[in-house]
Amino acid sequence: MNHLFENVAYLKGLAEGLEVKESSKEGKLLLGILDTLEEMAEAINEIQEDQEDLEDYVEALDDDLAEIEEDLDLDDDSECDDDIDFMEVECPKCQEVIYLDEDILYDDDAEVLCPECHEIIEFMEEDFCGDDCCCGHDHEDKE
Repeated sequence: MNHLFENVAYLKGLAEGLEVKESSKEGKLLLGILDTLEEMAEAINEIQEDQEDLEDYVEALDDDLAEIEEDLDLDDDSECDDDIDFMEVECPKCQEVIYLDEDILYDDDAEVLCPECHEIIEFMEEDFCGDDCCCGHDHEDKE
């Protein structure tokens, strides 16, 4: 922004060379305009410096955020899904509500004991999956 300061200095030099005096109405106007231009050039220079500082700060924040995302592995293409889905199940004997890992419900060999009455809770896939099921498990008819 040095060119603004240079232009204002040049115009002030022209005004001095033309011997513009503050005693005339026109002289007051021209010198006032030149002073205002100088103040505006200083303000613009300060704004530009602040803008450059902000750009550096935002770039540093962006770099820090990228590192955090990398550390947390927030990549949507992650091959490993650590989310565990739970299903709410009610014991048919004592009506105690328990929460089970969804994978247990589809494991034919798994036995689930009610923590309240200690009876075995039996499941059928139809209890949890309808025709438009989207749970991700294979529901082909087993004959």
